[in-house]
Amino acid sequence: MPTIVTVTANPTLDKSADVEHVMPEHKLRCNTLRYQPGGGGLNVARAIKKLGGPVMAFYLCGGANGQVLHNLLEQEEIDHQFIPIEDTTREGLTVFETSTSQQYRFNLPGPTVQEAEWSQLLEAVFSLSPRPDYLVGSGSLPPGVPDDFYARLAHFCRNHHCRFILDTSSRLAMRQALAEGIYLIKPNIREFRQLVGSALEDEAEQENQARQIVETGQSEVVVVSLGGAGVLLVTKDECQRIRAPTVKIESKVGAGDSTVGGIVLSLARGKSVTEAVRFGVAAGAAAVTTPGTELCRRQDTEELYQRITGQR
Repeated sequence: MPTIVTVTANPTLDKSADVEHVMPEHKLRCNTLRYQPGGGGLNVARAIKKLGGPVMAFYLCGGANGQVLHNLLEQEEIDHQFIPIEDTTREGLTVFETSTSQQYRFNLPGPTVQEAEWSQLLEAVFSLSPRPDYLVGSGSLPPGVPDDFYARLAHFCRNHHCRFILDTSSRLAMRQALAEGIYLIKPNIREFRQLVGSALEDEAEQENQARQIVETGQSEVVVVSLGGAGVLLVTKDECQRIRAPTVKIESKVGAGDSTVGGIVLSLARGKSVTEAVRFGVAAGAAAVTTPGTELCRRQDTEELYQRITGQR
């Protein structure tokens, strides 16, 4: 099976808990505290592992939080390699208010990364032998990491026949990577609006902007997440919307990363782009049915995929 590698420059130690009411100026006594690895590329790797696929995760890691993150990945038996940093890995906090079923998400500031540290992360990926077949760059870039970080990965992939898949909220980082030419981007609709500099008020405009990215050679595949509406998929040969199945929502954390994990794993298994994206949509839908920061489950994903394919 083709190899999959993920890269995470700004991982997170995710904490999640439940509380009955969120109120100012009160001590809020939380229940069911959970710790899980987080951050774009690590979540993609975890989703692939949960879906039964092999993956290797590269990431930056520092301080006490970094040690806990490392231990959690060991417990999940995910192949991984970290580059140590002097600063401390960031934390994320998700609080679920049980009285209203509302979710509050707090992303704390990331560490400041030195040039020698992020350069070492790139070098670790560049020195892989054999080269990966799929490389996933996902997540935000912490202070100190340049905007062309993902562009450097894209350049490496272009020169070594590796398919680069990118999912980041950084508009500048995405633009610079697209200038190199990549295989697939997966922004959500808000990120896509920021990328193209347009409100994208109707479906035709969304599709035209995605086609332009494909036709100009910036990305072979564009997958735009539309939340509960599923995704917009555009390649040189097709343009279609894949609806997400209706499910009970417990938490939206990790849905996008699960989608990316489902897509790249299906591609590595030899599925067509369309079928891979359908499986990714199923993985994203499965993720929202799980509590806190938990990702997709394999059985749920496969059942939802059958629902999606049965809708055709």
